[in-house]
Amino acid sequence: MIRFLARRLLNYLVLCLVATFLAYTLASLTFDPLGQLQQRNPPPPQATIDAKRAELHLDEPIPERFVVWLGGVVQGDFGQTVVNTPIGDELGRRIGVSLRLFLAGTVLGVTLGVLLGVAGAIRQYKFSDYFATLLSFVVLSTPVLLLGLFIKYGALEINSAAGSRVLVFTGESTPGFEGSLGAQLLDRLQHLILPTLTIALGQIAYYSRYQRSAMLDVLGSDFLRTAQAKGLTRRRALFKHGLRTALVPMATLFAFGFGLLITGGVFTERIFGWFGMGDWLVYGIQQNDTNITATVTLFVAVLVLISGWLSDVFYALLDPRVRVR
Repeated sequence: MIRFLARRLLNYLVLCLVATFLAYTLASLTFDPLGQLQQRNPPPPQATIDAKRAELHLDEPIPERFVVWLGGVVQGDFGQTVVNTPIGDELGRRIGVSLRLFLAGTVLGVTLGVLLGVAGAIRQYKFSDYFATLLSFVVLSTPVLLLGLFIKYGALEINSAAGSRVLVFTGESTPGFEGSLGAQLLDRLQHLILPTLTIALGQIAYYSRYQRSAMLDVLGSDFLRTAQAKGLTRRRALFKHGLRTALVPMATLFAFGFGLLITGGVFTERIFGWFGMGDWLVYGIQQNDTNITATVTLFVAVLVLISGWLSDVFYALLDPRVRVR
């Protein structure tokens, strides 16, 4: 098992490096970081433009520029933006924003989605199964932008009915808020509820459909009938053997979905005023900033690496054949 996990980790490291290089290359080929500088009125002196070109190493081949940038990353220096601000100063805050937002929503969404999918498979064609399926399809067919606006409207109605600000839907916290540690945590929790709900609803609908299908495949399997024939109750056989088998494909699905959720959640971040890594990627593309784009890509690749490797650990724990091999 240790050799299997070590080999998988090495594969992920190589893929992480390749993905970052491809993103850096694509950004370097398509971006024009000097364009905005040249379009200023009055235009800057040619010496200023040449200095900026030298600072960004634009005259060097892309592989050499990538090696220089990667060498700085290894030392903790992610370079500077096109407006000469260190990326490292903004990176930590952005990562913290995205992880606080998406970890909570993903854990809640995956947990409830798996439970809902299992319940739907066990109670197939019952009213609860039809109802959960209908709600899941409604949520999946609703764009995140529209879903977030619906949730904000619902929060406004709740606040209006309560006569006070129960739910907050703008920003990570109240600007200039001062109080005890408990009051600050409560303030952040109030800001976290609605965007977390927006993320969790999509995850619940998404994972419940996959888990239901995986569980239905297991319910008719021979090993489950054998377990019941040996004296296990249906409930025990389902949860000890059936659910364990049905969770195996979900581990991989979750691993590669989480990293993409960070950058794909830009609508959620912008609707609720949470400026994390997804919003930063959009900003970097708008500013023709190769370093920001490569940094966000590296962050997402590392997330996929970690979650993918953890899914391999989970897979090895669930499937004894992996440990034997």
